[in-house]
Amino acid sequence: EPFVADEYIERLAWRTPGGGSRGGEAFDPKRLLEEFVNHIQELQVMDERIQRKVEKLEQQCQKEAKEFAKKVQELQKSNQVAFQHFQELDEHISYVATKVCHLGDQLEGVNTPRQRAVEAQKLMKYFNEFLDGELKSDVFTNSEKIKEAADIIQKLHLIAQELPFDRFSEVKSKIASKYHDLECQLIQEFTSAQRRGEISRMREVAAVLLHFKGYSHCVDVYIKQCQEGAFLRNDVFEDAAILCQRVNKQVGEVFSNPETVLAKLIQNIFEVKLQSFVKDQLEEHRKSDAEQYLKNLYDLYTRTTNLSSKLMEFNLGTDKQTFLSKLIKSIFTSYLENYIEVEIGYLKSRSAMILQRYYDSKNHQKRSIGTGGIQDLKERIRQRTNLPLGPSIDTHGETFLSQEVVVNLLQETKQAFERCHRLSDPSDLPKNAFRIFSMLVDFLCTEHIDYALETGLAGIPSSDSKNANLYFLDVVHQANTIFHLFDKQFNDHLMPLISSSPKLSECLQKKKDIIEQMEVKLDMGIDRTLNCMIGQMKHILAAEQKKTDFKPEDENNVLIQYTNACVKVCGYVRKQVEKIRNSMDGKNVDTVLMELGVRFHRLIYEHLQQYSYSCMGGMLAICDVAEYRKCAKDFKIALVLQLFDTLHALCNLLVVAPDNLKQVCSGEQLANLDKNILHSFVQLRVDYRSARLARHFS
Repeated sequence: EPFVADEYIERLAWRTPGGGSRGGEAFDPKRLLEEFVNHIQELQVMDERIQRKVEKLEQQCQKEAKEFAKKVQELQKSNQVAFQHFQELDEHISYVATKVCHLGDQLEGVNTPRQRAVEAQKLMKYFNEFLDGELKSDVFTNSEKIKEAADIIQKLHLIAQELPFDRFSEVKSKIASKYHDLECQLIQEFTSAQRRGEISRMREVAAVLLHFKGYSHCVDVYIKQCQEGAFLRNDVFEDAAILCQRVNKQVGEVFSNPETVLAKLIQNIFEVKLQSFVKDQLEEHRKSDAEQYLKNLYDLYTRTTNLSSKLMEFNLGTDKQTFLSKLIKSIFTSYLENYIEVEIGYLKSRSAMILQRYYDSKNHQKRSIGTGGIQDLKERIRQRTNLPLGPSIDTHGETFLSQEVVVNLLQETKQAFERCHRLSDPSDLPKNAFRIFSMLVDFLCTEHIDYALETGLAGIPSSDSKNANLYFLDVVHQANTIFHLFDKQFNDHLMPLISSSPKLSECLQKKKDIIEQMEVKLDMGIDRTLNCMIGQMKHILAAEQKKTDFKPEDENNVLIQYTNACVKVCGYVRKQVEKIRNSMDGKNVDTVLMELGVRFHRLIYEHLQQYSYSCMGGMLAICDVAEYRKCAKDFKIALVLQLFDTLHALCNLLVVAPDNLKQVCSGEQLANLDKNILHSFVQLRVDYRSARLARHFS
């Protein structure tokens, strides 16, 4: 523990009898002083003893340090001597190594010609045996030495190629015959080893055959045997992938050029197995069933490219992408050349059949929509005047639009786009996609939607027809839904195929033209439908509204809140408003409702001006207009409600006291109206001709 002088003295005083630090009855300062003096003497003696010990240890340490330094110097000298010996030894070893290398070179220079001479002597010996016509050497008669025999015969065969034919024709033929026999034996041995699964023996034989002309035949045999029993299932593509995976692991252990052998195997699979399989699948339906042919072509091409992607993992040489692409092209070229013609032909016949089947189910004979000068003239007249040209057609509520038909057409086109994307050459893809899109426009937009719009327009009755059934809004509703589906397919399936090509602007323009063409007919049909609605309201008002409604015989006995004509008109309007909301979406709803509301207001305004009003009749007219205004609230259009608010204020002129007419006319709602309008309403009062009323209004 750390030394603290105060605590040390305190403990010393506490142990001394009579030496308590706080004093007390037994406190003895003399004894405490004596104890302190004695203790100081003890400490001095202890200090001297420790000091002598420290000096002794310091002297010993200095002595040992000198001895250690001396020992280190001796070790350094020894190390330097050893290093000098090591350098001398290293120089001696280098000298000896140089001598040995030189001797080795000399020996090799002598031995190499000697070995060549020995080798040449052996070859001459074997060549002599072929000259004599009798092979006596053990290497040719012993089947276990086929490897050595192969090496010798391969060299003799090369030598024989250099000899003149006229003098050595016989021996050359014998050597060639033996060469051929050994080659066949080696290939047979390789085949047997492959069947037994002896990889090491296969590798050994393949290495010998590498220098023979029949090496490629050895590879062919290997490839043929690899495929035995490999294609037993129905899925030839999966079998091919599994086979290549298995061979890829083995081929490197057998051949010195595994990538070449594996590439040859894949080429054999593509050109034999796959090409035969593809031909069988496609030729069966090529002329008889276009739909199945296209489905099979798409499926087979997709599975072939997927197999190619799996094979890209293997080492097939430098440019495996081009290699595999050429293999795929060799299989499908004859089918892809005229693919788009088959696609367009099938799409055309299939779309026509879908439409015809639909019209047959409706027992409808599709009428031709005329073209040419007369039809164009009618169309321009109809667009400018909005007059129905030709007889009205009763469609019996049928819109001649079918979501099922549309979904079928879009599904066929979607599949066509997918096939086009997969099967078209990249340079032809935008052009082919545009042709498919044109077919969709022809059959969906022109033959189906446009025909339904034309039929719907022809089915709209004239505005003065009674109890007319208005089905054109149903046509609008279905056409709107269908076009959303058409637009979705345009964005999802066509745009990715043409987005980076000049065909994009052409497709967008074609789509814009067909939209504008449909919008013109939709606008025309909606306008005529609104005219019919107003016509129906006129019929209701003409049939239900009586002159006595606003000029009752008994002014004091009027029991109704509003007229029967008002009730029926409001009921009819509410149904039409709901129908419009269900048939359209977005801003189109507000636009059409605003137009209907304005026409509805004009009808009621003109209708009210046909009658004269007594005081009680004016009150009833105000009640009718209040009901019309309540009906106008369903439109949720500010302008329409404002018009009926103003009309309601005008009706107050029918009942207000003569003295208050000027005050009412200057009110907030009527102040901005033309004075002639105000005057026309005041003139409808039965008491208008009284001098007092005329004077007050003048």
